[in-house]
Amino acid sequence: MELGDLDWRAGELVVRGKGRRQERLPLPPDVGEAIVGYLGRGRRPGSNDRGLFLRARAPHGRVTADAVKAVVRRACDRACLPPVGAHRLRHSVATEILRAGGSLAEVGQVLRHRSSSTTTIYAKVDRAALRDLALPWPGAGGAG
Repeated sequence: MELGDLDWRAGELVVRGKGRRQERLPLPPDVGEAIVGYLGRGRRPGSNDRGLFLRARAPHGRVTADAVKAVVRRACDRACLPPVGAHRLRHSVATEILRAGGSLAEVGQVLRHRSSSTTTIYAKVDRAALRDLALPWPGAGGAG
């Protein structure tokens, strides 16, 4: 992600994906505020690099996908959890959006799926929520 990927006036950011695919996503106010804070206080001053997120320690430069993977791996180690990859994180995001009342269409938008059938793969079924919606089985339970 680069500094030019932020459109402050429109409240959007550009996300680049596979095959040179680009999409504009909403920039939530709290995320925008966090980025402003990082740019003002967390980013190394005087850098000419157009990357949005830069390494704080040498070698200075853009934060890479491998660096993000290493951070997640270390967090799992500290929490005594087995390591998780991007697929598991995406799956968890989909599940949490649904638990919070979001729709499959919203999950697909956040995960940037082209097809709704792809989204259903990521969305775990919340069995507890479904139990609340399920009707009793005909003839079960009741008079006896």
